[in-house]
Amino acid sequence: MRCAPSGRRCPRLMCAISEDFSAALPDHWRRYLMGVGALESTDSTLRFVLSGATRRQYSDAQIDDYQALPRRRFLWCPPLRLTVRARFSHPAGTLRGTAGFGFWNDPFLMTGARLPALPRAVWFFYGSPPSNMKLDLNTPGCGWKVATIDALCPAALLLAPLALPAVLLMNIPPLYRRLWPPIQRAINVHEATVDADMTAWHTYALAWGEEQARFSVDGESIMEGAPSPRGPLGFVMWLDNQYMVATPQGRFRWGLLDVPDCQWMEVDSLAIEPL
Repeated sequence: MRCAPSGRRCPRLMCAISEDFSAALPDHWRRYLMGVGALESTDSTLRFVLSGATRRQYSDAQIDDYQALPRRRFLWCPPLRLTVRARFSHPAGTLRGTAGFGFWNDPFLMTGARLPALPRAVWFFYGSPPSNMKLDLNTPGCGWKVATIDALCPAALLLAPLALPAVLLMNIPPLYRRLWPPIQRAINVHEATVDADMTAWHTYALAWGEEQARFSVDGESIMEGAPSPRGPLGFVMWLDNQYMVATPQGRFRWGLLDVPDCQWMEVDSLAIEPL
């Protein structure tokens, strides 16, 4: 890891990281292993593995760089680029649970004694059925996606007192189609489906700018002009057996899935560099 002071608005060290996983996992990555989650090293890759997970226990194979840190000390701010070369054991719809990589603010108290928060994220995210994170009007609530969100931006906080009546109105389909787009813009949600075969090797890249984010797969643009969340955020890469439901109509649910077979995400390179 190479770090240099940044003169950008976000007062963090801008670091450059390049991993080819040909050696032991460096200490700056924190392991987070729950249930049957495991990290397995090969000569040149790192596998995030679940085998025999059940709905009775949360299982997660994860690395991150923010465990036990307060959010103000998370490491990453724009502008930067993340590049990951990865593949999965199963295609979209067959892989069970959630998986992905990118940057977020860990709002759900998973790895530290912090206050809960509304989400901020810029990442590649996968959620299998019955997950339904239907926050983009034109994008499915599950599947392999790219996404940005900043529900802590000032415009989103101004809308908070209207949350309950808005949820009631969202249950009327014509009003949902009319009223949700401005709310979606206020919380900086922008998503697009990744159509690439998850079981094949692909190079996934996101450029997190101060104003906009763009995503590509194998050099081909997937989404451009997405609103950027503010930093600092933490890096996370994971595979777990959970599902989540969160819709504008007020449907919220969380649960665990059985993963009777072995499934994995395999990564052979990871790079984060300032732009």
